[in-house]
Amino acid sequence: MTRRIIYVGKKPLHTYIRAVLMAMQSGELEIDIVARGGNISRAIDVVELCKRKHGIIAQQLPETVEITDIQSNSETVTSEQGHERMISVITISIQGSGGFPPSDDA
Repeated sequence: MTRRIIYVGKKPLHTYIRAVLMAMQSGELEIDIVARGGNISRAIDVVELCKRKHGIIAQQLPETVEITDIQSNSETVTSEQGHERMISVITISIQGSGGFPPSDDA
């Protein structure tokens, strides 16, 4: 079975936290958060906010969100001018467990 992959870029953090929430609410409790280069710190922030359930969106996540694995490597990318360079890539695997908080729509 393939895991849900969420690629972190330049959008606001809450965009990625909402993507994690939507995936977990649909039953995909194992997710990979992937980022390259300068977006690596943003991916770490997303994971930490999900773990701590910090913010209105993250409070809707399951009881526990844990890091299950962290992998780092590098990729070769080619610029539009044809120059190749190495760029760092991080993959942070998270897993949600436990129940979801009761919704306010009741």
